[in-house]
Amino acid sequence: MTFRIRAATSGDLEALYEMAKLTGGGFTNLPPDRNSLGAKLAKAEAAFARDEQSLSDELYVMVLENVATGEVRGTCQLMSQVGQQWPFYSYRKTTHTQHSRELERTVRAELLFLVTDLEGCSEVGGLFLHPAERAGGLGLLLARSRYLFIAMHRARFADRVLAELRGIIDERGGSPFWDGVAGRFFGMSFQEADYFNAINGNQFIADLMPKYPVYAAMLTDSARTAIGMPHPTGRAAMRMLENEGFSYEGYVDIFDGGPTMIARTDNVASIASARAARTGRIDLERGEQALIASGTLGRFRCCYGARAFAEDGTVSIDASAADMLGAEPGDEVWSVSR
Repeated sequence: MTFRIRAATSGDLEALYEMAKLTGGGFTNLPPDRNSLGAKLAKAEAAFARDEQSLSDELYVMVLENVATGEVRGTCQLMSQVGQQWPFYSYRKTTHTQHSRELERTVRAELLFLVTDLEGCSEVGGLFLHPAERAGGLGLLLARSRYLFIAMHRARFADRVLAELRGIIDERGGSPFWDGVAGRFFGMSFQEADYFNAINGNQFIADLMPKYPVYAAMLTDSARTAIGMPHPTGRAAMRMLENEGFSYEGYVDIFDGGPTMIARTDNVASIASARAARTGRIDLERGEQALIASGTLGRFRCCYGARAFAEDGTVSIDASAADMLGAEPGDEVWSVSR
């Protein structure tokens, strides 16, 4: 396999823009807007350049590169601490129970509360794989490379990490959840609100959204059934997150109602099981298949490869992986079983 993950640079702008046009909407972290994408890349380059190992409000953008052709075919992002520039809003789904002794009836109602409970968490997001490359485990490489990056730079990330999954989008590109809740107050279509959020942030939600809880029973059937449901294309991503230890705790996106998955950072499977070692041989012919990463910050590289640990604590890797990582004997690499 000739694909690797690397830190993004300003030179990746056009490739990201072309991919952003393929997302189909509802993908806030990858808007089809050159200025916004350029700002993201500039922020990422500043984060990669900062030497101090501490938690801050930063964005890291990675790309999936075909080393043989130089083409960028996918991307993913990490946000180290959400809710610092503007509030990080979610809807929290709760159940309110009432009982009437006279009627001998108990009524349970689902409510949605506008909250900022997840402020300060880290976030993994912005994962997009070119439609032509959705085979061979490249989506898994993109997703799990982020956890190796966190393990390698643990002090830069919070104690909780979240992932927002895109919600239900209909064939018109609209959102039943948005139409049933926020759209009633804003006079904007989902596409307009989603684009505005991607470019300007969601402070307008705080300015205009009613602060009272929303009773789910008062929504349309389509809006109510969309609460906490991932887009059909995101079901595999939800399973991957669950395999890593993320869980759905009743928080949903304020735009499309998609589920927010949450985990303790140190309990994420790929982070907890990541191992660091110095490289021994770099011509391994047979070994355990793994994700292998090297280089810190802007020099970060990650790919699939073979590994074998030696009794002296070193790890041998195959020549192809060593070449894509730029790893030499004695370099530190991190790896996790595939």
